[in-house]
Amino acid sequence: MIYLDNAATSYPKPPEVLRAMTGVMEKFGANPGRGGHRLALQAGRVVERCREAAAELLGVRSPERVIFTRCCTESLNLAICGMLRPGDEVVCSHGEHNAVMRVLARLVSRDGVSVRVLQPGADGLLQPETLRAALTPRTRLAILCHASNVTGVVQPVAALGAVCRAAGVPLLVDAAQTAGTLDVTLDALNADMIAMPGHKGLLGPHGTGLLALREGVDPEPLLVGGTGSMSESVLQPSLLPDRYESGTLNLPGIAGLLAGLIFVRRFRREIAAQEAALNERLRERLAEAPGVRVLGDAAAPRVAVTSVVPVRGDSGDLADALDRSGVAVRAGLHCAPAIHAWLGTLESGAVRFSPGAFTTGREVDDACALVQRLTQ
Repeated sequence: MIYLDNAATSYPKPPEVLRAMTGVMEKFGANPGRGGHRLALQAGRVVERCREAAAELLGVRSPERVIFTRCCTESLNLAICGMLRPGDEVVCSHGEHNAVMRVLARLVSRDGVSVRVLQPGADGLLQPETLRAALTPRTRLAILCHASNVTGVVQPVAALGAVCRAAGVPLLVDAAQTAGTLDVTLDALNADMIAMPGHKGLLGPHGTGLLALREGVDPEPLLVGGTGSMSESVLQPSLLPDRYESGTLNLPGIAGLLAGLIFVRRFRREIAAQEAALNERLRERLAEAPGVRVLGDAAAPRVAVTSVVPVRGDSGDLADALDRSGVAVRAGLHCAPAIHAWLGTLESGAVRFSPGAFTTGREVDDACALVQRLTQ
């Protein structure tokens, strides 16, 4: 199988990730933070090592301000629901995932929150002046998708974040498609909160996510309950990270994520360069196929995501035909209907190709040749 669906989840994982996950379960699979015996303490050390490694990657000076979640969606929910109050206003980009838009839709209907969705230029890039004009004294939060999971276009988040900072509006960045390849530190993006999955560019396992919080930014918890601390009180602890990490943590997942973070920290530049070269090769080869149309401005900065629309036939049919021939891609709306509406592909959907850290040039060439044959 040629795997070109890394925008959904990276595969395969580094062998170190698999070894780390099985290792903790075999040797000290106790509950971290829920006991003083040696096995629980060993488990707790794995959790804190992972938190420290993530803090280093994200430019977070206090590791306790890196919060473990089960996915990027949970991180986004925590940040959005924890920051917004009834009657607040929020601005977001046109490229947001349903992990953002469905949360906002609920808050609109339930709490009277108002949402401004900002449109980009023809190249898919949101301009700082567009954001500046949209902010008002009522704006409580700005949300920006760092890179589209449909076109791969990377937004100028640092410049947009500077606009938010000047206006005193907290910025939440969805780094689902950029963590692990691009610089996603808080300072580099001028961000106050950054949400990301562990299972994509960070090369960790499913069921892991992170939320980084700048000093002074403290959303209300999404979940409350047992933390292993302040057990004498029915009130949720205020200390971090316990404030946000109720319940038993995913120890095997966190151990695997730690191994993925170590791998990414060592090879991030090489992975980013390889993925960029493979994606450019992919776009060039697919553009030569007369039976498909490549989406997105060719000159815009992008991550390793390329989507096409068949000139004839259905996107789902093309993806199914590729699967039967041994190529894994994803067809449909990719949980991002707003950007498909902007692209004019809401009815047709698209077929998304996303190479990853372990994709080869031969695999890209073979997949593109197959698209040529299937669509001619």
